Amino acid sequence: MKRGVYVLTVKEKGGDNDRASQLDRDGVYRVNFGLRKKTYVNLFGPTPKRPPKGGVVELDVDFTRTDILLPHPVYAWMGWACALNPSIETFEKMKPLIFESYEFAKEKFFKRTK
Repeated sequence: MKRGVYVLTVKEKGGDNDRASQLDRDGVYRVNFGLRKKTYVNLFGPTPKRPPKGGVVELDVDFTRTDILLPHPVYAWMGWACALNPSIETFEKMKPLIFESYEFAKEKFFKRTK
């Protein structure tokens, strides 16, 4: 497949299209994962509009906060969430969401390969 189906990514540094989390700070990384729309809405409210290329979604969120579940600064419009430097407690809360991301990715993959 040209484009894979992502379950979870970990990002350690910012790029031209993703500076909102300020990942260039020492020791800061971001765990990212996609959710079903219903779950995203239950956690954060309506999904925002897609940002322009190189932009950030329009939400009243501090995307630099660590150890808290947040909408993804670029891909929230697709239902993605993230956490910067999640503690063990935060990661435990994320586990069912990561499992959902895995199940959702499998569903999308099988739809594409039929």
